[in-house]
Amino acid sequence: MSIVKLNNRGVKDATAFGSITGLGNLVFISRSTASSSSSLSITSGINSTYKEYIFMFNNIHPEEDGRNFSFQASTNGGSSYGVTATTSVFVANHAEAGNDNNFYYTTGNDLAQSTNYAIINDYYVNDSDASGSGMLHIFEPSSDTFVKHFIADFNNMYKPTYSNRTLSAGYFNTTSALNAFDFKFNSGNIDSGTIDMYGVL
Repeated sequence: MSIVKLNNRGVKDATAFGSITGLGNLVFISRSTASSSSSLSITSGINSTYKEYIFMFNNIHPEEDGRNFSFQASTNGGSSYGVTATTSVFVANHAEAGNDNNFYYTTGNDLAQSTNYAIINDYYVNDSDASGSGMLHIFEPSSDTFVKHFIADFNNMYKPTYSNRTLSAGYFNTTSALNAFDFKFNSGNIDSGTIDMYGVL
């Protein structure tokens, strides 16, 4: 990542460029595409090569109205999903008309040492022009020493005239390596959308 310095007149100094080290480089690994899919499972490419993985979600659209988007992890390559997790979920939303706004902790969406799917985006609508997009970071899933932390940041159309941002975080309470992840709505199919997976060097 490059930085640009300005001289005392506010003009870019072409000789004063530097680089910020330690931020890492993204390496594209795979793309998963939904087409009326009950879930999207990513079962390969997750190993000790990278200490962090980033999943990019693009225009995830639900089949059914009013659904939550969620995920779970696997320690056996996707043969089963249900690793014990603890999470927290916050939501901020704002109406198109500017007449309503909210920020709240959604106690009903969090997990406390549960094997349920963890919600990472709250309350989708299935209008034809509605979707949700966002990012999920998984930290060192192959560690055999530490639990596996994650953070997620999404935005979707809600109700349907709200911008709805969901911030969630948590950890999978296992020292076993996580090597697969499954993404789905709590009911109905993923009508369309893509998930791109990157490793961070």
